[in-house]
Amino acid sequence: MIKNKRIVICGGAGTIGSELARQLSKNNKIFILDNNESGVFNIVQELKDYWIRPRVGDIRDRATIKDLFEDFKPQLIINAAALKHVHFSQIYPRDYVDTNIIGNLNLLEEAKRWECLEKYIFISTDKVHSKSIMGSTKKCSEAITTAMGGIAVRFGNVLGSRGSLIPIWEEKINKGEAITITDERMTRYMMTIEEACTLVIKATEEGKGGEVFILDMGKPIKILELAQNLVKSMSRNIPIEIIGIRPGEVLDEKLMTDEEEKQAIKQEEFFIIK
Repeated sequence: MIKNKRIVICGGAGTIGSELARQLSKNNKIFILDNNESGVFNIVQELKDYWIRPRVGDIRDRATIKDLFEDFKPQLIINAAALKHVHFSQIYPRDYVDTNIIGNLNLLEEAKRWECLEKYIFISTDKVHSKSIMGSTKKCSEAITTAMGGIAVRFGNVLGSRGSLIPIWEEKINKGEAITITDERMTRYMMTIEEACTLVIKATEEGKGGEVFILDMGKPIKILELAQNLVKSMSRNIPIEIIGIRPGEVLDEKLMTDEEEKQAIKQEEFFIIK
């Protein structure tokens, strides 16, 4: 168990960051950094009985990062701040590079100046092997993070996360509108928010630095079957429309390349690449 640590969670108002704050705040001091003011306010109010401090700011701003280290002197940093939508990344690539690569590098470079920092954790994605801009930025930051002694944690889609399929579909079903999927053959790895964050914390405990922790997510799920089951569970007669794959998307995500599979060491819930 991680206890009595000063922990910075970048992207701490997001789906993954806020759940990490909930799980870690019981035994640690938490500093949340996020550019979503309303989200920061909400998570701080929710966790007001614990030691938690907020900063509305952006990892792309080096001055903000410098202030953060000077004020809080973190022992652990978990970087869950990212732009994540594949389709938008194809339209606005510079924004994704600035956040997912440069923002992460800002944190890592400042961390090198401080002896207080014990571990640095970067939240990655199974889309690192796709041809999307978003996946490419995450793959680049995985390499930078591990080369600079940090730990990367890679996993797939998180059920119920902000902007994910399930909440969007539920809203459409409640309005009586058709729900859309890109291709009936498409599959994705899925896990719950709580599962993802619990395993991120475990990787933080066990990682030494320089590794990629890839969460074992079992078998991928067919998106069409997921949509059909949701419609059935909500007892609605809603059509499902196939709209075709958008730029940057692929039919199937891969947790590892063939070369990574040869290198990976299986350890409980993880595959670890050093």
